[in-house]
Amino acid sequence: MIYHVAKHGNDTNPGTEHAPFLTIQRAADIAAPGDSVLVHGGEYREWVRPQAGGTSDTCRITYEAAEGEHVIIKGSERVNWWEQETGSVWKAVIPNSFFGTENPFAETLSGDWFVAPMNPYAHLGEVYLNGQAFYESLTLEGVYHPTVQEVSSYETWFFRPERNLKPEQTIYRWHAQVDETHTVIYANFHGADPNKELVEINVRSACFYPEKTNLDYITVRGFEMAHAASPWTPPTAVQPGLIGCHWSKGWIIENNHIHHAKCSGLSLGKEISTGNNAFTHTGKTPGYQNQMETVFRGRAAGWCKENIGSHIVRNNVIHDCGQNAIVGHMGCAFCEIYGNEIYNIAMKHEFYGHEIAGIKFHGAVDTQIHHNYIHHCSLGVWLDWQAQGTRVSGNVFTDNYRDLMIEVTHGPHLVDNNIFGSDFSLVNAAQGGAYIHNLFGGFMQRYPVLNRATPYHFPHCTDVLGVSVVYGGDDRWYGNIFAPHTVDPEPYARYGTADYNGAPVSLEEYLQQVKSHGVGDIEHYERTPQPVYIAANVYTGHAESFDRESCAVVEQAPLPFAVLDEGKAVYLQIDLPASVTALSVPEISTQTLPQARIVQQDFENPDGSCLCCDLDMVGVKREVSGIPGPLQALKPGPNKVKVWERTLQIQP
Repeated sequence: MIYHVAKHGNDTNPGTEHAPFLTIQRAADIAAPGDSVLVHGGEYREWVRPQAGGTSDTCRITYEAAEGEHVIIKGSERVNWWEQETGSVWKAVIPNSFFGTENPFAETLSGDWFVAPMNPYAHLGEVYLNGQAFYESLTLEGVYHPTVQEVSSYETWFFRPERNLKPEQTIYRWHAQVDETHTVIYANFHGADPNKELVEINVRSACFYPEKTNLDYITVRGFEMAHAASPWTPPTAVQPGLIGCHWSKGWIIENNHIHHAKCSGLSLGKEISTGNNAFTHTGKTPGYQNQMETVFRGRAAGWCKENIGSHIVRNNVIHDCGQNAIVGHMGCAFCEIYGNEIYNIAMKHEFYGHEIAGIKFHGAVDTQIHHNYIHHCSLGVWLDWQAQGTRVSGNVFTDNYRDLMIEVTHGPHLVDNNIFGSDFSLVNAAQGGAYIHNLFGGFMQRYPVLNRATPYHFPHCTDVLGVSVVYGGDDRWYGNIFAPHTVDPEPYARYGTADYNGAPVSLEEYLQQVKSHGVGDIEHYERTPQPVYIAANVYTGHAESFDRESCAVVEQAPLPFAVLDEGKAVYLQIDLPASVTALSVPEISTQTLPQARIVQQDFENPDGSCLCCDLDMVGVKREVSGIPGPLQALKPGPNKVKVWERTLQIQP
């Protein structure tokens, strides 16, 4: 059955092509496995709450924008009854009934690992002028005097809304006062008449998100979705987004334009029964302990490959979200995330916490993140806890504060064929990783974590095998190019692999060192550097090689490169010395990559088959011995190669 929805429809209609429904929700109320909901062009201000899911990959429920028609779902409503106060400041008095059951201007941003602002708090509300999001002012004075620097209770480099604005940009601010019956919003429109322009405010916390869990096999395709008052989403809480799957299996979210979520744009996250901000609400135990309990509660609630995860998120454009473009804990396992463009995530700096990134995943077991373009984010990708079997491959990172962070996980995780184009490439607070054929333009940070033991699993499933701290090391580095952007690095900046100096180069050597300490147990593992496996990398400028590396190429001259966004496509521009293309890197595969030590699991594909890094980032086949870096077509001298192409054309 195909149900039609159109702006000229009526919810009393049968939902046919000639007598369509008016709202998407009416179709969502009755759609059954195998049905499709075809939405025709127009603006739909509603929160779509699916009531059923499909039964298999071949018997889905599909929600789709009609071909060639622009459909936008908004979590906002228009306000056009503003009263002028003084100068460019206007106010709107809104009855609280306007918001339904939840008022975003009364709901505060808070939760586990949320840091600032506090006392006063920021809120989930937002004001938009012709699509442009304002900044919340913590005080009414800040609306009348928008050039005044506002100070948070937490003085941090991240929490400074104005610092990311260019001198010529105008600071648009709002402030709300809420009582039992009304919400009064004050906003500085800087000369615009809000009753003549399009002014919208957040009303709903989501655009497409089921209230029920375990609604499987739903496809969402071709929509623009915007303006949701989505809350702070740590891994120890329920994780709703502007759009989300809500603890289910087998969704396909593709070809959508998702933007302006207050916190998270797209959620593959957990549900509420496994924990909901217990650290913030009670403080009885540390957040770390609550998160550990969340994992085991998740197992009891059905977290396994048969029930949860296995989503596909592809070819979406996600931007201007305050916390994450894509977030997930456990529900993000066994997923494939590819072809997406992610940008302007957490770049307003209105609030700060420790769960912010373009993609922020916990428990992303066997998840594949590949061929995405991630730029202008506070942090590109953050893999935290249980990134076991996770692969980050063929992505383009540029103009982020940090590109990639991997934390308190034990491997095996594979990072291959990526371009890391920002000044800060990698935070490695993990172990058991393989870094293969990447191009690094920034510095790296590496450290052990000996006070937080995290779970690891039996291969390719969620059954917990054990827990362990992160000793650091047990990493593999082959065929990478280190080409620092900076000429004069900061003293703390580390480029290349010299940070591993002094580590053993085989498991046998490592075990001999452990045994040499004599009688004992865990203390000997803590004091012994784990083995590393490093060969055939290229170091240019001030990048330094591992002291026991074989077949390294070291070039004293810098190797500048640039990532060029030319609209329809993104290109790598680089001028290579002949020594780089002359270096031969042996084939990297399951057979040649040593097992991750703690987990004792091979580097292999999610289905358990042998893995081989025989394709570069654009799909070119490597010979048995390829050149270093993510592209096999590079030649000595100037190169300009297309590395990513836009598939989704954004409507103006």
